[in-house]
Amino acid sequence: MTSPAHPGGIPPHEFRQTLGRFASGVTVITAQDGPERRGMTASALVSVSLTPPLILVSVDHRATMHALLSRQEVTRFGVSILSAAQRHLSTHFSGRPGPEETVPWFDHEGLPLIGGSVAQLVCRKHQAIPAGDHTLYLGLVEYSRYTDDDPLVYFRGQYHELG
Repeated sequence: MTSPAHPGGIPPHEFRQTLGRFASGVTVITAQDGPERRGMTASALVSVSLTPPLILVSVDHRATMHALLSRQEVTRFGVSILSAAQRHLSTHFSGRPGPEETVPWFDHEGLPLIGGSVAQLVCRKHQAIPAGDHTLYLGLVEYSRYTDDDPLVYFRGQYHELG
């Protein structure tokens, strides 16, 4: 399906449907908010640079995580790439929370991450770039670990598993 030119670009619904054809992993962006751990499901994660090791996450201005990451005293954030067995955590952190005790939190040097995920990254906020209704947060990766488990995949608005 193609869409005719639109004065401000293509309409939002068409944009969402088109980019929904790009399969992506599912991540939970995490940060510490005083004594509370916070998380947000996101599929907008991009590897930016190997040297230095930079990633980019895109966060909607309306998200609670945006308000948290915008604070100057919040200097680090985490990224956990969910495994195929963690679909419930994607739902939990996308606004339909289940029981908090089912979240397998673990801390790395005071930053919350999700246990059992395929990979975890700890990032120092490197740059925040306003971009339309989102902010792009560049993170300098200071720590990473990974497994060989299968990731949770998101494609055409639905979860999928490899295989």
